[in-house]
Amino acid sequence: MAISVNELATHKILQDRVVLVTGGSRGIGAEIAKELAAQGATVAINYVSNADRAQEVVREIESYNAKVTAVQGDVANPEAMKKVYEEVMETYGKIDILINNAGITRDAKFVNMTEEQWNQVITTNMNSIFHLTKLVLPNMIEQNYGRIVNISSIIGQAGGFGQTNYSAAKAGMIGFTKSLALEVARYNITVNCVCPGYTFTDMVAAVPEKVQEKIIAKIPLGRFGTPKEVAKAVRFLVVDGDYITGQSINVNGGMYM
Repeated sequence: MAISVNELATHKILQDRVVLVTGGSRGIGAEIAKELAAQGATVAINYVSNADRAQEVVREIESYNAKVTAVQGDVANPEAMKKVYEEVMETYGKIDILINNAGITRDAKFVNMTEEQWNQVITTNMNSIFHLTKLVLPNMIEQNYGRIVNISSIIGQAGGFGQTNYSAAKAGMIGFTKSLALEVARYNITVNCVCPGYTFTDMVAAVPEKVQEKIIAKIPLGRFGTPKEVAKAVRFLVVDGDYITGQSINVNGGMYM
């Protein structure tokens, strides 16, 4: 007999899995944490400074899944990431699913971009996935299972005015994903990217309305995406993407690259 969607949800397909989501206190990261927790996963939400926002997400998740915690640590700091990793391992004993989501922007035209602006973005958005994945991977190899999803961006595919640093980091993330996927496939570990288009987060909300209108005019579906729509793509890769690896899933409203 076929299982209905509602019945499937009650099976909590990720109930034995532990997830670490970086940048999980707001926006896309928070929605990913909620989405995977709804599937029964134990979720560790990493945040860097806003403890109140992180605890808001924790409380929301606790209303339907008590297996959630917030873990402070700056992804740009390798030692901080080691502490985050050790805390999650000490608490839960494993990490099955890693969502590399944390990121920042420091926009400027290239001729005006400072070395500090370049380094801040590359360190936070790109170097961080090296350091954290390096920590998590041996455990995944040992247990012969892992799901790694890197949150890239349409800017890593198409570029963005005043965003050479951000575009370089997000494009690098795609190359990292493809190469690592080849190395770890034999251990039943998949590595994929989700590339959001223009998504209505706090960052976009702060953009002047006239600029928002110009952006929307470029999107075939005529609106911004939502963090929840990105989270659903991550859920698909984690729950149903057993035969998908090394890929970039675009959630961008039909924008062509």
